[in-house]
Amino acid sequence: MITKYKHVLFIVFVVFFGLSHVNAQEQEEDKKVNEKLYRKLEFFDLRGTNAFDAAVGTALLGGDFPKPEFETYFRLGYKRFINEHIGISFGFNKYSLAFDDTYYQGFMSFDLNLEYFITPYNNVSPFIYGGYGYNASNYFEGTGAKVQGGLGVEFIAVEKIGIKLFGEYNHVISNEANPIILEESSISFLRIGLGVNFYFGGKKKKERLLEEVETVIQSNYIK
Repeated sequence: MITKYKHVLFIVFVVFFGLSHVNAQEQEEDKKVNEKLYRKLEFFDLRGTNAFDAAVGTALLGGDFPKPEFETYFRLGYKRFINEHIGISFGFNKYSLAFDDTYYQGFMSFDLNLEYFITPYNNVSPFIYGGYGYNASNYFEGTGAKVQGGLGVEFIAVEKIGIKLFGEYNHVISNEANPIILEESSISFLRIGLGVNFYFGGKKKKERLLEEVETVIQSNYIK
């Protein structure tokens, strides 16, 4: 009889332990889902699915040109986020290059970049980007292709408005867009800028996330 009760107690213990373990796992999964949802909500509180940006700064010719000079640079652009970390941006850039008090030339470029934000759920996020561009001298006297890559940091000053500081390396790969020294097959230059991102959009996505949060909370109450 005692042996029989031992078996019953053992089975009850196993069932109880198993149910507790399953319940603990479900709670842990719910907790992770909740944390993920709240992080996404934080992104939409700070930023949005779209952004217009503007920046001013300086451009500096690279390579072996004598005494390169810092010249003006400004940018206007638009960015669309694929998810919280990754965005695609398109920008119009106007800048000048000069060296040795003997050469000065204005340029423009149309750049398409893929951007990656490292900590998009925080007020401060470093970011990196790279892409392909179409470069031209003023009045399109010389045109050609280029590649570019850069890094920077963005600080959300107030909700939906971010201040960014960035540096960018550009390499022109077409001789047609190089009216500086025709013997050179390519040129490179740096652009450094201080700008602002104006975020908008994402209202519907935020509403869907809030509904998911409420569903998770309600399911926890039921348990």
